[in-house]
Amino acid sequence: MRHEKQLRLRLLYGREIAMGPGKITLLHAIQETGSISAAASSMNMSYRRAWMLVATMNRCFQEPIVEAAPGGLGGGGAKLTDFGLTVLKKYEAMETIAINAVDQHLKRFSKLLAEQPPDKT
Repeated sequence: MRHEKQLRLRLLYGREIAMGPGKITLLHAIQETGSISAAASSMNMSYRRAWMLVATMNRCFQEPIVEAAPGGLGGGGAKLTDFGLTVLKKYEAMETIAINAVDQHLKRFSKLLAEQPPDKT
């Protein structure tokens, strides 16, 4: 059985991963749920980890990506800012371009890989 190979785009900014597949998934989950906590839960991720990823993104970009309101009786919640939506769209466009650019090379390169991925033991 052959396993699917995929290109994953990670954008580094200094020593930080400013944007990558996990952060994109988290942004989509925040967009869908309106909450960092609910987004984290939907991804089987701790709230602390999700909050740290959001904080990293907000530090790496010129403007905040995610805007959060404190919880409590009124509810709280989180949403992507307009700037965050722009970053999300631009990342996904770059990812599509990168995948299309290397598709044929990736297919040839994949033939060099082992039949099964190694165990993580």
